[in-house]
Amino acid sequence: RKRRPAKPLALMARDLGVVRRYVATSPVAEVWLQGSAAPIVLLPASGRERVCAEVAPGVASLGFMLPHTPLHHLLFEGVDRPLVFTSGNLCDEPPCTDNDEARRRLAAVADFILLHDRDIANRIDDSVVRVVAGEARMLRRARGCTPAPLRLPAGFEHAPELLAMGGELKNTFCLIKDGAAILSPHIGDLESALAQADYLKNLALFTAMFQHRAGTIAIDAHPDYISSKLGRERAAGEGIGLEVVQHHHAHVAACLAENGRPLAAPRVLGIALDGLGYGSDQSLWGGEFLLADYRGFQRLAALQPVPMLGGAQAIREPWRSAYAHLRTAFTWSGFAQGYGGLDLHRQLRSKPLAVLDAMLAAGINCPMASSCGRLFDAVAAALGVCAERAVYEGQAAIELEALAEGAALAAADSGYPFALTHPLAGAAGSLLRIDAAPMWQALLADLHRATPRPVIALRFHRGLAHTVVRLALHLADGKGRAPRRFDTIALTGGVFQNALLFEAVHDGLVDAGFAVLSHRRVPSHDGGLALGQAAVAAARALHRAALPSGELACA
Repeated sequence: RKRRPAKPLALMARDLGVVRRYVATSPVAEVWLQGSAAPIVLLPASGRERVCAEVAPGVASLGFMLPHTPLHHLLFEGVDRPLVFTSGNLCDEPPCTDNDEARRRLAAVADFILLHDRDIANRIDDSVVRVVAGEARMLRRARGCTPAPLRLPAGFEHAPELLAMGGELKNTFCLIKDGAAILSPHIGDLESALAQADYLKNLALFTAMFQHRAGTIAIDAHPDYISSKLGRERAAGEGIGLEVVQHHHAHVAACLAENGRPLAAPRVLGIALDGLGYGSDQSLWGGEFLLADYRGFQRLAALQPVPMLGGAQAIREPWRSAYAHLRTAFTWSGFAQGYGGLDLHRQLRSKPLAVLDAMLAAGINCPMASSCGRLFDAVAAALGVCAERAVYEGQAAIELEALAEGAALAAADSGYPFALTHPLAGAAGSLLRIDAAPMWQALLADLHRATPRPVIALRFHRGLAHTVVRLALHLADGKGRAPRRFDTIALTGGVFQNALLFEAVHDGLVDAGFAVLSHRRVPSHDGGLALGQAAVAAARALHRAALPSGELACA
């Protein structure tokens, strides 16, 4: 009815006693469940009782919240089991805010509608929290958590007022005022006209509420993002400055700002793993190792680029990423010769491969991308997980993580190998690359041996985590540097919402002696992008202001 047959739904229960019957809690999780913010908390579904599988298909956790209004408490007085508690909207649309709208838009969704004579001044989603590595981490920052400001680190006290427009997906925007960052609540994906209208309404509300007058607008470098287009129009219309910030640099800067990293602190290694971002070389990035501070960055390493067959269609159909990766790691004929007996080969053979090959040969609608998200999609599809179609962002990766959580491996099993491809000596602009070809060889051999899929999924997670740590050590200690090139690493990007990967990388880096920064109060995905854009724009403005008159600044 909500047009989201695969995306998990949130649950509300009367009290902690009911919650504990369905999920495993922890002291940290229970503090958040009972706190004034009252977010949805994602918890492992390992209680003695079960909810129907359609509530959270393909995942190993449930999202619970407790009553936080008098009406909720009245509704649950006689209810001793969880109820699905979800927003009054269709999937990817903003929630309804008035009674007539609810009657019209929710007529085919709800059997009953409880109306009220009190107007809703501003729509807002529930916040979402997950406990990872012993700490609560925001996956969606909204009701109960915004618009509480985040104090900017030392050095930003005199930052000018500015506005950061955020990204295209999981959008938020950010105001800088009086040395603080004010993030909007989660607005969502800006692909629909309703979401765009909600975005503009919130911009007007926050600008008035905080008496904010931006002198600069910061945008993502992607020329086709709705938020970037709106930012350009706004800057031109108001005759104010425009600051363009590279996507992954903004991710790293958001992590630095959230963790109070001073403006004048040395550069860190930012490891930004996500689906896609527009690179400074006009290609698509998504598996990046950046030596960065607030003002600028140097790209040191990345995942080996692989074509996105059909462009955005590759995001919606993970089998396309599987074919692209296999074609890159081997050739199709080589894969067919060695593994023609696999279900994976039979499934891919039924697809329009000749059309895709012709697109590749002509360079039509198949951009190269160093995307970690598409690597997860490819591995998931190879294991038959969400191979045909992903109906929400990150579905294949989320279900792959859930599959891996059901496996057990010996501690000594470090997972599948990846290669580090060194640039040619003297090659200008060459990067160190993570090559997935050895991983694919080992994974396909396990498929051929009928190794259980959960074991394969866990070996992939472990192998990637081990490689990320190994590459960080190489970049820090390369060419015999003493002391290390950097001693602090920031982990950011939507892929690090994956608890298995995050914990393995985090623990490996800590064991190697690095200080590790990560997200807690702001999402690691694009919901935190605006904070990073704002921090970068503020740092550059402060730098320009400090220069002698007439001297030019360069990032």
